Amino acid sequence: MAQDIAAARGAAAHVVPILRHLLRSDDNSIFSDEIVARVRGMFVDLARQLVVALAAAAGHAEPEGWAHEAADELAHVLADNPAFLEHFHTLALEWHWTVRLERSRALDPVLPPLLQARMSDPDAASSAAAMNLLAAQARFCQNRRRMQLPLGELPGDLVHIALVTLRAHVGLDASAEAYALIADRSVRTEIDESRSRLAQMGRVLDAMGDRAGAALDIDQAGVALFLTALARGSGLSREGAIIATIDGQLPRLVLALRACGLAPAGVAAAALAFHPEAELPQGYTELSPSEAATLLAEPCP
Repeated sequence: MAQDIAAARGAAAHVVPILRHLLRSDDNSIFSDEIVARVRGMFVDLARQLVVALAAAAGHAEPEGWAHEAADELAHVLADNPAFLEHFHTLALEWHWTVRLERSRALDPVLPPLLQARMSDPDAASSAAAMNLLAAQARFCQNRRRMQLPLGELPGDLVHIALVTLRAHVGLDASAEAYALIADRSVRTEIDESRSRLAQMGRVLDAMGDRAGAALDIDQAGVALFLTALARGSGLSREGAIIATIDGQLPRLVLALRACGLAPAGVAAAALAFHPEAELPQGYTELSPSEAATLLAEPCP
């Protein structure tokens, strides 16, 4: 088990450097063409939104047209940031699993059974939170199909990094820097992180209280809520929880599920939903949730 976990950690540590190389290369043999294309598409869309904000601040007559010409260079600059790479990569992976499990297990990508049940909750706040998540998840699916990502869906720290990158990118030209500052203020004013899909999922799980563990049943919760519940219960970041689902990371996925407190049968059911032909690592049934959490928290060598 320890050897399997060490190998999985080593593989995970190489994900971001490899992806950075692939985004600048035509050789996509290590990652699927689809994943790389979606990550690249999100970078271009993010850069386009930033350039549109800059053009609007400068009073440009056709900000969208200008952004089409100017976004690629900024997209390359943004792609050098590991935090963006990790976040965009895991969003692409989440969509990959959403599509794949819709086909293999008939999981509704927008309205899984758990969310449908929450919408019928007699508590008005709980049912409203579920309705808001339904709308947010529908937008997520639409944006993934278009390879887009609205600025408002980014975590706050990434919004800040994006705007700082924009201001640095315009260089030392005083007028451009002034326009970038106006664009920065405009974007920050328009964004409300509490309305993002990730925040909506957090509210739905919060409203479930001690029943939030039900979201670890992927057939009931669907991919999005399952991944958020996995991250919360295991202590991983959401990005880390998504990385744990890919090929080669099965030992870490099993640890994360056990750290959430799932019984061995529940761990097996969840892990095999992602990897139905896999052989689960030996020894996980003997680990307590706290032992699994301790192993999971150990840093990569």
